[in-house]
Amino acid sequence: MITIFKTNINEEQESSVRQFLNLFKEIVKVDFDFEDSDNILRIETVRDIAKQVEVVLNSNGYCCTELL
Repeated sequence: MITIFKTNINEEQESSVRQFLNLFKEIVKVDFDFEDSDNILRIETVRDIAKQVEVVLNSNGYCCTELL
């Protein structure tokens, strides 16, 4: 399952965000697209954890919204 998020994460914050995402064992792959105006975060997972990812990142000061 691939989920795409609009974020305010920049290249300098990528490694910190990856540490938060490493908490999720369901995540298979993480990609960022900083050239996109929405600073896209794309995750590949074994099940739907979009809401949990949003909660963790938003509660740690990042803006993260799933694009539907």
